[in-house]
Amino acid sequence: MGSIAVVIPSRNDAPMLAACLAALSGQTRMPDQVIVVDNGSTDNTAEVCATAGVRRIVSPLPGIAPTSAHGLDAADADILARLDADSRPPRDWLARVEAALEEAGPLSLVTGPGDFYGGSRLVCWLGRTAYLGGYFHVVGFLLGHKPVFGSNFAMTADVWARIGPVVDRESPLVHDDLDISYRLRPDMHVVYDPTLRMPVSARPFRSWGELGLRLAKAWTTFALEFRTEPPLRRRLQRRRWARNHPA
Repeated sequence: MGSIAVVIPSRNDAPMLAACLAALSGQTRMPDQVIVVDNGSTDNTAEVCATAGVRRIVSPLPGIAPTSAHGLDAADADILARLDADSRPPRDWLARVEAALEEAGPLSLVTGPGDFYGGSRLVCWLGRTAYLGGYFHVVGFLLGHKPVFGSNFAMTADVWARIGPVVDRESPLVHDDLDISYRLRPDMHVVYDPTLRMPVSARPFRSWGELGLRLAKAWTTFALEFRTEPPLRRRLQRRRWARNHPA
């Protein structure tokens, strides 16, 4: 399909970011660009990026949505892949992403689930089955298709060219992956691969406060999306498009 850019939003995550960049440097299909979007870090994120030889840009607005969008705008590649600083991509991750998107076509995205590390076995199991499992099933039902998972997804540049101008770029309380998922149009296709698994940190479950903040952001994101396009109308539009464009 051509070139691949990997975009990684980060804020004061230097040790995890270093491990993520090390994993990217060992890919069987190497990225053509790696862009770390620094959202006001006060640690040694800049040094980590310089040591790894990757591009670092600064996002002035707080929040994951504007930070992610800033990085995706800066990427110049045919495939735009998205990780978080705590992601640990397996060696074949980019190769599998590229193959999936080549098969799926120019208006496609690919995503997979996560496996949590850094917590107890029970916490990691609950995170994988209840937290992420609930996300894919409940949000997938509302959307009429699987959502993308921010720590583990990629899309063609054609998709971003269409939805980039309308994603949220201001609110610090919006989940960028949920926002991107909702902005997808009926002619865009999400490939969900349950075997495309991504190790991610269990830090969202370190306290009820951290988990509550993430859930509050989800409700905020849905409130914004539903105001623009109610979910029932969105699902009906997708069904109508599918009837008029049989595979």
